[in-house]
Amino acid sequence: MADIKIDTKTFQERLSHFISAWKADKRSGDALFAGASSIVIMMGKVDQEQEFHKNNAMHFWLLGYEFPGTLMLFTLDTLYILTTQKKAKYLDQIKGGRFPVEVLVRGKDNAENEKLFIKITDAIKAAGKKVGVLTKDTSKGPFVDEWKKAYSENCKDVEEVDIAQALSAGAFSIKDEAELRAMRAASKACVALLTPYFLDEMSDILDQDKKIKHSALADKVFNKLEDAKFWKTVELPNRQKMPADLDPDQLDWILGPIVQSGGKYDLKWQTDANDDPLHPGIIIAAMGLRYKSYCSQIARTFMVDPNKSQESNYKFLLAVHNLILKEIRDGVAVKDVYNKALNLIRAKKPDLEKHFLKNVGYGIGLENKDPTLILSGKNSRVLRDGMTLCITTGFSDIENPDPQDKNSKVYSLVLTDTVRVTSSEVVVFTGEAPADADATSFFFKDEEEAQPTPKKEKRDSRVGAVATKNITSTRLRSERNTAPDDDAEKRRREHQKELAAKKQKEGLLKYAESTDDKNGVEVKKFKRFESYKRDNQFPPKVRDMGIVIDAKNSTIVLPVMGRPVPFHINTIKNASKSDEGEWSFLRINFLSPGQGVGRKDDQPFEDASAHFVRSLTFRSMDGDRYADIANQISNLKRESVKKEQEKKDMEDVVEQDKLIEIRNRRPAVLDNVFIRPAMEGKRVPGKVEIHQNGIRYQSPLSTTQRVDVLFSNVRHLFFQPCQNELIVIIHLHLKDPILFGKKKTKDVQFYREATDIQFDETGNRKRKYRYGDEDEFEAEQEERRRRAELDRLFKSFAEKIAEAGRNEGIEVDMPLRDLGFHGVPNRSNVYIQPTTECLIQITEPPFLVITLEDVEVAHLERVQFGLKNFDLVFVFKDFTRQPVHINTIPVESLEDVKEFLDSSDIAFSEGPLNLNWSVIMKTVLADPHQFFVDGGWGFLQNDSDDENASEEEEDEDSAFEIGESELDEASESSEEDSDYDSNASEEDSDEGDASEEEEGESWDELERKARKRDRESGLDDEDRGGKKQRKR
Repeated sequence: MADIKIDTKTFQERLSHFISAWKADKRSGDALFAGASSIVIMMGKVDQEQEFHKNNAMHFWLLGYEFPGTLMLFTLDTLYILTTQKKAKYLDQIKGGRFPVEVLVRGKDNAENEKLFIKITDAIKAAGKKVGVLTKDTSKGPFVDEWKKAYSENCKDVEEVDIAQALSAGAFSIKDEAELRAMRAASKACVALLTPYFLDEMSDILDQDKKIKHSALADKVFNKLEDAKFWKTVELPNRQKMPADLDPDQLDWILGPIVQSGGKYDLKWQTDANDDPLHPGIIIAAMGLRYKSYCSQIARTFMVDPNKSQESNYKFLLAVHNLILKEIRDGVAVKDVYNKALNLIRAKKPDLEKHFLKNVGYGIGLENKDPTLILSGKNSRVLRDGMTLCITTGFSDIENPDPQDKNSKVYSLVLTDTVRVTSSEVVVFTGEAPADADATSFFFKDEEEAQPTPKKEKRDSRVGAVATKNITSTRLRSERNTAPDDDAEKRRREHQKELAAKKQKEGLLKYAESTDDKNGVEVKKFKRFESYKRDNQFPPKVRDMGIVIDAKNSTIVLPVMGRPVPFHINTIKNASKSDEGEWSFLRINFLSPGQGVGRKDDQPFEDASAHFVRSLTFRSMDGDRYADIANQISNLKRESVKKEQEKKDMEDVVEQDKLIEIRNRRPAVLDNVFIRPAMEGKRVPGKVEIHQNGIRYQSPLSTTQRVDVLFSNVRHLFFQPCQNELIVIIHLHLKDPILFGKKKTKDVQFYREATDIQFDETGNRKRKYRYGDEDEFEAEQEERRRRAELDRLFKSFAEKIAEAGRNEGIEVDMPLRDLGFHGVPNRSNVYIQPTTECLIQITEPPFLVITLEDVEVAHLERVQFGLKNFDLVFVFKDFTRQPVHINTIPVESLEDVKEFLDSSDIAFSEGPLNLNWSVIMKTVLADPHQFFVDGGWGFLQNDSDDENASEEEEDEDSAFEIGESELDEASESSEEDSDYDSNASEEDSDEGDASEEEEGESWDELERKARKRDRESGLDDEDRGGKKQRKR
């Protein structure tokens, strides 16, 4: 006890808090302290096997240390402490505080000691007729015996009352921040010893089929507590390290470690680990640690090759455990928590009621078990914010309906966590140790997945096998109705007006005047660059007082007035070398305000009105050296700009957490698949594995060539079948881009080619004896069967990914091919398909994935009579994001695109021209509030409304006519505007026009018009006709 230092501030705060609770109880009717006017805490001789009770806890709570052979007497005005002279020396630290403390020193003189005991008993009698004691106190020793004798002689009229619950409620149960911090550290230590250490040890033993005793395995865990290196390097299941300020020397065991298996289970933790061998079945591990006097416990059940009944019961145990955790909060009575758990068992699995534990935990903290805070159906004590509990949910001695051997006939299941009560959701300190069935189940038996038998197609007796596939549901080639429905158009217009009004209202609310101080413009910040922190970091060459290029620190050191002055490369604009006579001049220009025109002109400066060095010029007769220096500065500047650009490009790339591999069983695998974007090196198929928190693609070329994608970073999961495609696809669209080699990507795709080009039947002997199309029919059927099998395999794997990532809300989405349309989002014309939440093109890179909920508005461009194509532009709610263009959509798809946008609740507009979206978005970003005040996206809608109105007026005015020459010019201009021109379509249109003229007009009328056209155009028409002829 040489270095004892008591925290006097904490002592006074906690003592005042305790006395205040005592006084408050007296005012409210003595419900908690039972009318005690004084409290005696006796601490006797400490046994070698230390047990923690409320007397020890009071010492640790107030003083931070335990003082054996010490008596404490609390009254409402003073704290008396009777102890030995050596201990009294340390207790002098707590004197002179807000609450009076009197330390009485006893020695070897019995007469003097007796006087001190009489002083204590007199103080008890003076305080009142009731004294609070710990009735279950088991303190021993000569000091305790002397006190009991003096007390019985002098306090015959004083009534003893038990204040165990008062100490729990008034002192120990509600923890302050320092206490909670110690409990969190103890809980993390418990988690570290259980998972990964115990779990890895047990997995290796089971995997290698070794034999080991429970006690031997428990000893391994027990001894690990002393391993200082373990605590520095261990990683928790969430990949975090232990707290940096953790002191392993202050960790101590309070429970176990206990390992149980083979049909012998004790969920009260009253027996140590026995010498029975570890049995691969139901294995229970429990342990408890104390850190800085505060306790934490944890227990988990591990199942090796469990049967269906055991899995079902464990999942139900987890449900009961989660219900208990959900019910625990401030103001809830303890018995209500237990009874709700019991009611769930009675409702769902009444046969397990008799196996349910009599309580679901107890209070924990300074005591490893608070007997006044047992979570049973009879305890009416109310939970309070700041309490810490050890929650133990378990079923003991359940009969196994399908035992593997004699040791598997009976099993128990248990989960223990240390938690903190709050006013809302409970905080689980040991929650980092996974408890779900996937993490605690081990499967070592090889079980082949049951393959579903393909359903046989119903065959029509009237037709053959091949003809069955050729029967279609319609007789027409085109099922699409291109004629617009007037009612549908009217309904769509009404809906669009509602959506436009809603967008306008949302915009005004989102961009209120008071919320945007910067008018949406990013303010550039002044950047500081530091070359060296100390003088001794300068390069040694600066002693020569020459120009030194320090590429390592991106710095140019220049001699200025006899001193080396460093300039960071980012402060330099450029460097140039020139010659005049025998002298060479090196001019170095620096960045300063108001110089040049370009991107650097708006460079921010800390104080633009300060004096700046514009340039420095050096001269020398060594022209070659200056040329070399100028080149080095230019190269260094180029490298610096390149690094800045790369850094800017990689700003949104996230560093994912580490993938937690499944180690207790074989992960689900999809083999022989390719990945896009492609990996470096030879293109070979790899395999995809599903792990605990993500998926991994592993290349067969090298173990380092792999890609990990975490479920938490997956925004969309798509499965695209190989119907009408050459490949079958599983596509992941990510929330944040990841680094793929040296490039970033937001899309990762796994695919397999549907056509088997490696299989060649050219030399097959069957072909010698078979004639006609029989072998082709068989090949087609085989192709269909193979494609259907591929679709089933990939869809099943996609559903497994979604199931594994269900906690992150991942669901499989499939494209709706019937609603798709052709378009050009990048360079090539591709087929774009909608899904439930997106509009996608994932068949060929670069991929297109537009999440519909991110879209602000859509605009249809080049929608006018005579054009074969139109364009579609999506503007996103994030105005800093560039709008996405899908160009050259066939006009036949116009109605379908409109219907899709309307059904997706996307406000859209249309216009005859292409708009300059970069200018529009700059205007929006400059002042979003003013943009919406001026009408927002209504300017797009107004254009389309004006166009529609003008069309209606044209329809009403029947006097409007157009000449043939004007019609030809209009058709020619529309052909030029179209992105894709077809010679065949030109011929068809010419023939069509001729036929219409033949049917609609007489020969005389045609002859008259032809002469008129010849007079107007002369020989130009002949030249144009000749060119057209040559073009054909």
